[in-house]
Amino acid sequence: MPQAIAPRLSLMMFLNYVVWGSWYVIIGTYLTLTLHFTGTQTGAVFGTSALACMISPFFVGLIADRYFAAERVLCALHLMGAVLLYLVSTAKSFPAVYLLMLAYCLCFFPTLALTNSLTLRNVRNPASDYPRIRLFATLGHIVINVVIGSLAMERSATPFLISAGASVVMGLYCLTLPHTPPKARGAAASWRTAIGLDALVMMKERSFAVFVIASVLACIPLTFYFSFTNAYLNASGVTNAAGKMTLGQVAEIVMMLLMPLIFRHLRLKPIMLLGLAAWSVRYAMLAFGNAGDLMWLFYGAILLHGICFDFFFMTGQLYTDQQAPQHLRGTAQGFIMFLTYGLGMFLGSLLSGWTVDFFTTPQGRDWRAFWLSSSACSFVILLLLAVFFQSRERIRSGQSVEEETAVAT
Repeated sequence: MPQAIAPRLSLMMFLNYVVWGSWYVIIGTYLTLTLHFTGTQTGAVFGTSALACMISPFFVGLIADRYFAAERVLCALHLMGAVLLYLVSTAKSFPAVYLLMLAYCLCFFPTLALTNSLTLRNVRNPASDYPRIRLFATLGHIVINVVIGSLAMERSATPFLISAGASVVMGLYCLTLPHTPPKARGAAASWRTAIGLDALVMMKERSFAVFVIASVLACIPLTFYFSFTNAYLNASGVTNAAGKMTLGQVAEIVMMLLMPLIFRHLRLKPIMLLGLAAWSVRYAMLAFGNAGDLMWLFYGAILLHGICFDFFFMTGQLYTDQQAPQHLRGTAQGFIMFLTYGLGMFLGSLLSGWTVDFFTTPQGRDWRAFWLSSSACSFVILLLLAVFFQSRERIRSGQSVEEETAVAT
């Protein structure tokens, strides 16, 4: 790979995740504590990202891959997104915020796949080059949340304006990226292939079917964390909550580096069970922590993110790739992404908002009950996997590039 390409692609990843990280962590805080939306309304707004994840494969697979160069599509999406984010920062009513965020997410979430595609098509050795470039995405997420948290902007609309400004910079920067023409120009388009339904044949294998069901269910408590943790920490009096939450991404990076060693010593099933157990413990720690003498429980819950994400979700993506026939590997990843980050997180967004309202009384929100319900949900999913998942597989070394491209912050 030419040396000039790597820094350019790394900066692209960094900027793309600055755009995302600016608003993703704090939106629950802004909606509940500033605009005073109900939990159900906040969950619905957060669910626009999941809806976009369900629709994005159509856009990327049926349009971007066939008609327009990747860098030009990225430019257009980010410039449109900047306008929508500015409008979000001025909106006050639930209908306006919901519709604007839905429109924005439909612009932004295709960029995750497009930046991966553009990177992989412009490096010589994807297996070694891609992880080093992708690391800058996580760094972008960390940096922007440290800035937002340290400046105490979590309850204001300012993060949306920062994201809008970063979108303009990213959109213009995309025009300087290597020209990457559509890779499937002239190919037949299929909505079934775009969302990975060709991979349904893999569901005939019982353990894989159990894994898929558990993955969709696991996204429900996952969304509880992403939707309301920042709002909860702020309501509990934690200072610089967004900055402290970036410790989760740091832990994720550390665990990614340790995963090859873990794969050599543990089979697939205990790794995923440990991941689900970590989710259950994490929510219990959030339930009983406070901003005073039990602040260490909050830190522990945040730092468990590395185990929570890598042991279950990243390992599950590797398992999917390993189980898929060669010709269905890309399709299988699309299938899992559609079900988990799309359907699962959409259901989780609605249920998390409903649960917050269920545990809200005139005296305030019963956050402890909210987090304990999340902990119990994770434990039930753990039992489901423990009883019905019978595979004795190991994650084998020397996996394909698809595994690495599936990893998300």
